[in-house]
Amino acid sequence: MKVKPLADRVLIKPADAEEKTAGGIIIPDSAKEKPLKGEVIAVGQGTKDEEMILKEGDKVLYGKYAGTEIEVEDSKYLIMRQSDVLAII
Repeated sequence: MKVKPLADRVLIKPADAEEKTAGGIIIPDSAKEKPLKGEVIAVGQGTKDEEMILKEGDKVLYGKYAGTEIEVEDSKYLIMRQSDVLAII
């Protein structure tokens, strides 16, 4: 991975959006909701005030508008502060 988050930031690979509903209806791209969970790919060192709790490989939940989308090697990621992560699942 060429991206290394700094301080209390984490790099997250969002989970894929749902392709079908429970009834088998295919959801078009324009109607898909942004996924709210993903996997931590890389973490920063933390800060003197906030130790890094998350680690690579953690599955997490985050807020709908959390983070900044970036694209690296044709893959989309989110980079956000550790405090924007709501829970580890």
